[in-house]
Amino acid sequence: MSAGGSAGEPIRLLLADDQALVRGALAALLSLEPDLTVVAEVGRGDEVLAAADRTRPDVALLDVEMPGLDGIAVTAALRAELPECRVLVVTTFGRPGYLRRAMEAGAGGFVVKDTPARQLADAVRRVHAGLRVVDPTLAAETLASGTSPLTDRETEVLRAARSGGTAADLARGLHLSEGTVRNHLSAAIGKTGARTRAEAVRIAEEHGWLLGDPDD
Repeated sequence: MSAGGSAGEPIRLLLADDQALVRGALAALLSLEPDLTVVAEVGRGDEVLAAADRTRPDVALLDVEMPGLDGIAVTAALRAELPECRVLVVTTFGRPGYLRRAMEAGAGGFVVKDTPARQLADAVRRVHAGLRVVDPTLAAETLASGTSPLTDRETEVLRAARSGGTAADLARGLHLSEGTVRNHLSAAIGKTGARTRAEAVRIAEEHGWLLGDPDD
């Protein structure tokens, strides 16, 4: 287990974000803090575990939407494989559904990328100390929005619908009958209070209910 952050040693950080410019900016800002040091940077979710095993960070800062594996799945994997590594989700997508799922997966904190550098560094320290850090506005929205009303199958169909296509196209891709797809779309439209399939997709995305690859 790493001893980072104790006896004057800096807190060791792993950064995971698929946008190189964002990742580099975070690394540069956090490295300015005397008690923080970046020991690993990766651009894919499925690269996090190997990098963490190799560098033994104290805190992993994870984006949510990454290729290979999303940040929430990575959070759960890290907490299972390297429980001494705490997780702070830092994302552009401040969606209530993402926050709820990240905390359920074991994240110690959830903040958005436009958080001022000093506040972000403080969030890292607090998460490292075992405290919970959550963007207050997003926390309030999460409590107000509740959990997703969609079933797993309705979620799957709406994910597929993000890329467009007819009900027949979706049915072929999901290996379902066209009638079943239409039924699930109709149910999802009703549950989201939408008028159209596209609006249902938009509402579900805004609430963070469609995290995942549309081809899953």
